[in-house]
Amino acid sequence: MRRKRMEMLRQLIEDFPEPVRILDVGGNVGFWKKHLEILHRQCHITALNLDITNGASGPDIVQVQGDARSMPQYGDQSFDLCFSNSVIEHVGTLYDQMAMAREIRCVGKSYFLQTPNRYFPLEAHFLLPLWQFYPKTLRRLLYTRFTLGWMKRQPDPLLALAEIEQVRLLIHEIRRLFPDAEIRREKIGPLTKSIIAIRRPNGAAAHAGTVGRL
Repeated sequence: MRRKRMEMLRQLIEDFPEPVRILDVGGNVGFWKKHLEILHRQCHITALNLDITNGASGPDIVQVQGDARSMPQYGDQSFDLCFSNSVIEHVGTLYDQMAMAREIRCVGKSYFLQTPNRYFPLEAHFLLPLWQFYPKTLRRLLYTRFTLGWMKRQPDPLLALAEIEQVRLLIHEIRRLFPDAEIRREKIGPLTKSIIAIRRPNGAAAHAGTVGRL
């Protein structure tokens, strides 16, 4: 699925002059070192995150510290493309997600944002069936006792609850957050695993590609 996303991204940027300026909101250097060649374009990647990773930057990939909810350092349409992969569900409340969406729509001529579907049976972070619908008290109890999926066990009950509440999965809100985007769905069989919001630089919806419409 990640390779399919990158192919969709390649199609989205094919008409931009090189080097294509990409802001990865919440991204890291390691991701682009693995996937940049798939784009078949000369790109300059700016990976923005709250924390700087250990992966070394290079001439085509730089790391910057910043907050997806507020990027005043970048003016309108500073980048050809804003890219974000499985980040918006982690920024906090719906207000925080609205702020991130506004920033992405502002600083990018186009954008490509992916996020897991709230109603996919296997929750994408804790990797338990229907985890997102368990009562919070049960989720906190399990998380204080076990490492679950990608989430390392958190023995402190207050911190466990905070981390659980920090994952806010989306589905229908995505249309309001990105009203100028085409919304696509990434499927496994009949089930929607992830949602993708895409806007071309002229504001037109991107063509259907390899995934169906939501």
